[in-house]
Amino acid sequence: MKILGVIPARYASTRFPGKPLAYIEGKTMIRRVYEQACKCKSLHKVIVATDHYSIYEHIIEFGGNAVMTSDKHHSGTDRCNEVLERMGVNYDFVINIQGDEPFIQPEQIDLLCSVLLKETQLATLVKKIETLETLYNFNTPKVVFTESHEAIYFSRHPIPYVRGVDASLWLAKQKFYKHIGIYAYRTDVLKAITALKPSNLEYAESLEQLRWIEHGYKIKVAITELESMGIDTPEDLENLKLR
Repeated sequence: MKILGVIPARYASTRFPGKPLAYIEGKTMIRRVYEQACKCKSLHKVIVATDHYSIYEHIIEFGGNAVMTSDKHHSGTDRCNEVLERMGVNYDFVINIQGDEPFIQPEQIDLLCSVLLKETQLATLVKKIETLETLYNFNTPKVVFTESHEAIYFSRHPIPYVRGVDASLWLAKQKFYKHIGIYAYRTDVLKAITALKPSNLEYAESLEQLRWIEHGYKIKVAITELESMGIDTPEDLENLKLR
């Protein structure tokens, strides 16, 4: 099975412009993500997909693989599909690796790759929620899934609702899982979902994976024990440096 790793890297982030080129202990964020992804045993190739020449040039300078993509894309999924279309190589799956998680563990990527079978359409990672702060953080999507580990629904609101229990005790009564934003797409499915129009649930929650579920696609989930650490704002970066 041939798997392509793509790291979408957009320059014009609303909350943190130029984020991929921010330095963390002597290396840029995007370089750290790239080098971590290259340690993954399951990926045949890793490519940074960017809409900005400064990022492209930086990747090439340190010996990495990068392609320039359109600046019209609305999501990393769209950027991954453009890379796939331009590769001219037959891959079975594409892994979308978040460009703002400089300390992503190769084991997380390998875990996601381990659940990919010919019949798998889409896959992602989840992690058990340990704190009430995370549970009630609307910027952290939650997910519920079946016994066979297929996603039922994603929400920014805590799900499921625990009836008759004070909200401060929910974690003691029910397991909750947060979504780790790394995706695997079977290549034919990637082409299909990028042609879909945004859906009602996607508009409501601002979560693109709900579009796929609304159109009947199955998302396999794998449970990771490893924590992820995304950098969304300059403040996140400063807090990281203070640790």
